[in-house]
Amino acid sequence: MSTASVLIAADQSISDVAEGAGGALPGPRYTLLLSNDPADIDAVQRLRYDVFSSEPGFQLASTPAAFEGRDADRFDEHCDHLLVREDTSGDVVGCYRMLPPPGAIAAGGLYSATEFDISGLDALRPQLVEMGRAVVRGDHRNGAVVLLMWAGILAYLDRCDYTYVTGCISVPMQDNPEHAPGSQVRAVRDFVMKRHAAAPEHTVRPYNPVVVDGMGLDDIKPPAKVQVPALMRGYLRLGAKVLGEPAHDPDFGVADFMALLNKDEADVRYLKRLRSVGAASEIGAAAGQE
Repeated sequence: MSTASVLIAADQSISDVAEGAGGALPGPRYTLLLSNDPADIDAVQRLRYDVFSSEPGFQLASTPAAFEGRDADRFDEHCDHLLVREDTSGDVVGCYRMLPPPGAIAAGGLYSATEFDISGLDALRPQLVEMGRAVVRGDHRNGAVVLLMWAGILAYLDRCDYTYVTGCISVPMQDNPEHAPGSQVRAVRDFVMKRHAAAPEHTVRPYNPVVVDGMGLDDIKPPAKVQVPALMRGYLRLGAKVLGEPAHDPDFGVADFMALLNKDEADVRYLKRLRSVGAASEIGAAAGQE
């Protein structure tokens, strides 16, 4: 059964979130929808393609879906999709997907298991949701949308009674022509593993570690300044931990780091700030359609 429902409505004021961030954010109003409707899935696949294909440092594989202007894989049909809609235009301007445990079983596993040995997470799997394919259209990358998306993740976990969320966070292999390939990945790896490493028992291991011209990350010189991607900063600010060395994803031209967030151990102050968007407890039937 295909369903779509409002997860967080526009009248659960984004200005409330902005006030929590230190001031009002004038501008567009957004609604967060939860859906597994085919038309909505098509819309998010097209948005993902548009964003990925225009992002510096990212590459898209030549697939039948890509020739149609879509980014799609076998996991989409088993996920609950969260869409950020700009209410004036009706455009979908942000999206991400949540793969709950029943969906992971139906899909034959987690997406991250195609890149990592994730046996260290086996004990968590009944309570583990995988988040992925998070994008925001370039002209809507503002604080309101980011906070709305994080609030939606927490609302989803609360409503569906799950504890953990994991996902792959991508760092371009070469984000700047002045940097050597892999250098920023090295800098990010050093930063997160020093300050935000997960417990050893949850370590994952990449099947395809980052290697550039025969050199592993330890042999690649990092740039003077580390640039941590926004999605990773959000995870870390909430209290997420990075699960180990990154995997090289040549289809996208990125290195993927796995992160894990325990909702019950999330930073309380940041959690309250996100939840100021509203209770967001009425997710509706879509979340239960696994």
